[in-house]
Amino acid sequence: MSTSSGTIVSATATLHCPHGGRASATSGHAAVLLDGLPVHTATDTFVVTGCPHTVDGVPHPCTTVRWSPQPGGVRVDGALVLLHTSAAQCFGAALVPQGPPAVDAPRRGVTCR
Repeated sequence: MSTSSGTIVSATATLHCPHGGRASATSGHAAVLLDGLPVHTATDTFVVTGCPHTVDGVPHPCTTVRWSPQPGGVRVDGALVLLHTSAAQCFGAALVPQGPPAVDAPRRGVTCR
């Protein structure tokens, strides 16, 4: 059985694509709050804005983030809770992988093990 640990990703977390664009969740699970803010799970939708990435001078900005947390973790309404250590990938509009996001999830006294 594999386990993972890390700081829970909630609305207090700062996320950026590898090129500096800002990633934010458009949804959250209000069933569980951390410091009054929703905890994020693998089913939440994350969008990226302000990504300056170009390929040969043509803009190819990151537009979304998809998460792949390890099975066996903490769940909210059946969906795996995101940790700052959860695997994730940023994608462009054509669904081309463009690298993992940077996650700064401040410790607020709650972690998952």
